[in-house]
Parts: sequence; C-alpha cells; structure tokens
Amino acid sequence: MKEIIGINHIGIRVSNLESARAFYEQLGFIFLMGPIGPEPVAIMEHPSGVNINFILNADTELEENILMDVTEKYPGYTHMALDVDNIQSAQDSIENLGIHITEGPITLPDGGVMFFIRDQDKNVIEFHQKG
Repeated sequence: MKEIIGINHIGIRVSNLESARAFYEQLGFIFLMGPIGPEPVAIMEHPSGVNINFILNADTELEENILMDVTEKYPGYTHMALDVDNIQSAQDSIENLGIHITEGPITLPDGGVMFFIRDQDKNVIEFHQKG
C-alpha cells in the first residue's frame, strides 16, 4: 500500500507499568500518559519519535517469553529493532546501565552491527547500526 508512510507506535504487553516505565526511561523514553482505555494502555515516546504503547495486562506468573523461549514457535512479533548511529556508544550505555546484553554484537555481511537486550518482561529489543 502506497499510503503507508511509517510506523505510528509499537505495542508491548507488560505486567507492571511502574517497572516498564522505569526500564524504558533508562533508554530515554518519556512517559506521556496512561493508563487509559479498557485494555488499559500507557504511552511513552523517545525524543527520536519512537512511540511505545504498553498494554498493561500481561500474566505476572509467566517465567518465559512465549514467542522466544519455548520449544513451540508461535506466530507473533518477536522483537523491536531500534536504529542507532553509533553501536559501540549504545553498547557502552547499555552496559553502564547494568542491562545484560543477551546476544551480540553481531556483524552482518553488509557491515551492519546489532545486539539484543531484554526488558523487565523479557521482551526483546535490538539495537541496530546500518552498514
């Protein structure tokens, strides 16, 4: 469809607004509003324009990310990838925050580099520098 001009927001199911907010604030996201609506939803946005909607109804008893950590592979979104202009600086920032890098850095054939972390609910976040 030629009418699509971008991504409006990313929806992430989380178990607790306060812990999600604290984690994503470390990455520079700013709390805008919420919870609102019947689901309910809270909204954060990064100065770069990346907008996240937290869907506040995850099962707090789950120990694993059902899309990434179980043998059966269910359909669904597995991660979000955030573009960065300096992968080493991003990695240093993540490490200085005490956030564990779960995979990478990985260098792609085109020279791109990426690494992965997980948020407080085990949702996967990729940091990606284009080659």
